[in-house]
Amino acid sequence: MDGQENERHSTGGEDAPATGNDRRRPRLPGRTGRLRENPRLRRIGLALAVLAVALIGVVGGTYAGGHVGTDIGPFRAELSLRPALTGGTTVDIPPLGALILNSHDGPTHLTVELGALDQRRTEALIDDPASISRASQSAVQDVRAGVMRLGLRTLGWSVLATLVLAALVFRNVRRTAWAGGVALAVTAGTLGLAAGTIRPQAIEEPRYEGLLVNAPAIVGDARRIANDYTKYSEQLQRLVGNVSQLYTTVSALPVYEPAPGTTRVLHVSDMHLNPTGWQLIRTVVEQFGINVVIDTGDITDWGSEPEASFVGSIGLLKKPYVYIRGNHDSPRTAAAVAQQPNAIVLNNSTTTIDGLTIAGIGDPRFTPDKNTSPAGSGLTKAVADQVIGVGEQLAATVSRSPNPVNIALVHDPASAGPLSGTCPLVLSGHTHARQVSKLPQLPGKEPTTLMVEGSTGGAGLRGLEGEKPTPLSMTVLYFDQQKLLQAYDDITVGGTGQSQVNLERHVIRDPAKGDQVPVTPTPTRGGPESPTPTSASPTSTG
Repeated sequence: MDGQENERHSTGGEDAPATGNDRRRPRLPGRTGRLRENPRLRRIGLALAVLAVALIGVVGGTYAGGHVGTDIGPFRAELSLRPALTGGTTVDIPPLGALILNSHDGPTHLTVELGALDQRRTEALIDDPASISRASQSAVQDVRAGVMRLGLRTLGWSVLATLVLAALVFRNVRRTAWAGGVALAVTAGTLGLAAGTIRPQAIEEPRYEGLLVNAPAIVGDARRIANDYTKYSEQLQRLVGNVSQLYTTVSALPVYEPAPGTTRVLHVSDMHLNPTGWQLIRTVVEQFGINVVIDTGDITDWGSEPEASFVGSIGLLKKPYVYIRGNHDSPRTAAAVAQQPNAIVLNNSTTTIDGLTIAGIGDPRFTPDKNTSPAGSGLTKAVADQVIGVGEQLAATVSRSPNPVNIALVHDPASAGPLSGTCPLVLSGHTHARQVSKLPQLPGKEPTTLMVEGSTGGAGLRGLEGEKPTPLSMTVLYFDQQKLLQAYDDITVGGTGQSQVNLERHVIRDPAKGDQVPVTPTPTRGGPESPTPTSASPTSTG
């Protein structure tokens, strides 16, 4: 017993009598004892403990609740705050990469992750080109509202997490309240510092990561393009309306009248995410009585998951939509197209629609970070062999087809060579330049025509880099009951400041004689003051 008493007194000090509490909670030697001896040190220790608990609570609360979902234009976005040594903002665009903005100071970092496109909002943009301008204005308000909700949510979660943690650690109402107050002050001060040092001009000087490293080289000066697109979209609003009058022009052409049983095919290519192209396609499908739409690829720009929602407008056409993948389209893009109820994705395969047998194969490359180039130019031998190889694969498929193939589809015209003599017509895109030519004829084989389409999406943002935007183009092909090409209409819409719609009719075959007819068409045009197209009268000889 004496030994125990001496041990207890030596632990608590000579003048510290043993109490019931002391017996229940033995004192620790050393530093804790000194704190109890010195009230000042004890207060400092408690303050440090409260501060530590508050900081841990703030960090934990920020990670737990510092995120909100919000709509930014047609996108669904996730905003989140994280503690960081320096401020700034990261805009994640999976899987393309990220934009890093030096947007603000302070120990908090904002992350904006763009998710999938909202189908309803996307369709609204497509239906009304003017809504693009409204969406760009509302996007700023969407971001501001989302950030405000994020700040309030982060503040609430930080204080709540701190109060819970302090209650568990201290089991003292006063100390818990102090910890909550410190958490409130730290969080509010940090958010206030970020708001007070915000730099709106940081959006003009982003740092790119991932595939987006190539974005400045591809897109060019974003501010100039934005200004050009505003002017361009204003023109397109008038131009798209004028397309509805093209049908009147077509019916007035005296040289060629589609006979009963004619199959009308609309060839589009290289949409590159331009929503205006969908409205133009829908108008032509309705006004020209299109039976089948053929798309030779590059419907998207990067082939990413958010872009997959862009193909939702295919179902609105209510017509068979035959598609092959371009070099800007990923397998994910092709899968999204295949999910549309009226879509047919060809990949070294054939399909028959309205008596037309169509064979097609996707581009062997996936190079979303590359610009277009003339067919076959700038290709390494390995890539050239790959591009030509898919043409050889499709040629073998065409030769094995139980039904004679009327149309073969490739994305790059460089793939068309091996198809010479296997079918009468090959359609392609890729170069953003319309061109019609004959493939080298093989001995004993029928000639094959190669028709390269321009860009139905005006090359997307790339089309705004020049002094004049790339026009939107598509072609209506007319096939007779024997599924032979009789004529085609080249439709071109666009040209900033020119407000013109061109329709050029080409008669390939004289229905009365069954022979080839050379044609020199006159385009329909509308000037800046009178954009309505007038009749075109192709002139034939022979």
